[in-house]
Amino acid sequence: MGAHADGEDDRDDRGDRGDWDDQNDGTGTGGGAGAGGPDLAALAGRARAALVREIDASGAWAADPVWREAFAAVPRHLFVPYYYVAVAGGYERRWGESPDPVARERWLRGAYQDAPLATRLRDGELVSSSSQPSLMARMLAELRVTDGDRVLEIGAGTGYNAALLARRLGDDDLVTSVDLEPEITETARTHLAAAGYRPVVVTGDGARGVPERAPFDRIIATCELPAVPRAWLAQSVPGARVLLPIATGLAVLTVRDAAHAEGRFLDTPAYFVPLRGGEAEAPPPSLAGLPAHAREDELFRFLLALTRGRTDPREAYGLWRRAGRPERERYGITVRGERAWAWLDDPEGPNTWPLPD
Repeated sequence: MGAHADGEDDRDDRGDRGDWDDQNDGTGTGGGAGAGGPDLAALAGRARAALVREIDASGAWAADPVWREAFAAVPRHLFVPYYYVAVAGGYERRWGESPDPVARERWLRGAYQDAPLATRLRDGELVSSSSQPSLMARMLAELRVTDGDRVLEIGAGTGYNAALLARRLGDDDLVTSVDLEPEITETARTHLAAAGYRPVVVTGDGARGVPERAPFDRIIATCELPAVPRAWLAQSVPGARVLLPIATGLAVLTVRDAAHAEGRFLDTPAYFVPLRGGEAEAPPPSLAGLPAHAREDELFRFLLALTRGRTDPREAYGLWRRAGRPERERYGITVRGERAWAWLDDPEGPNTWPLPD
């Protein structure tokens, strides 16, 4: 793993990290009942174990159960020292350093719910979050990481996902995380260090990858993109696996070479904050005149998002019905040379839509 906080690279020390927050909850509140509230260290351990059981029951990491150990070991609450919960009229801030012991307990319990947590707002708009743990588990399992893989994460967020990767791989230097905003990357480094992990966190445009750390065996994005950045393919080894959110779905591509990648979508919906610095989102097309069942159908909206307004909604509705209301797994993406396109059933079939360059 790279350097620990004490500069040592001790495998036995790494093995003890799973109990780290049962000894020191890292909240800065003292954590015990003597601090005027419940024993937060013990509560954190129980809450994390309950979250792992919940994810386990969901089948999220069925494709790669090794991730169970990583989620059991990495303390999520260290990565969300505060977060925001939507309430009537705005957001409520939950904070681990609150002087109110009841509020501290509410913060800690919320940190281990299987739910996304808003971690950064700007003018009332969400700009960063900690993803739903079960969705993170599904994405990491589908990434099919193997020992020794070099992994690039696009979107540093709180640092929690990078910590899970570092735990799984057992070598901090195999993990690189990039984000555009210095404030986010600095915060992620702070959280990671508090939990005892030190992957490489880079400030930069995620769409350009991190060429100085390439080549990569796996690339995972935790922000929505309009297309597959060509730089990622050039920085990947042949056979690399790339997982990225596009159009409320998760595409998993296999890289053939620096100019060619192809793959399909997973069956799960996924909603992420758009990549900062990327192409502006197109305004949603008007659904006026379409049947109510189509306007409200999540899979039909996925098709509209994938075509990015290049197909008239009525034409898209006709296609959707003729195709039998297709599930996400029937859609895919191909990048080949200068072309990139999304498709239904067959990359060379009649139903294809160009993606942005």
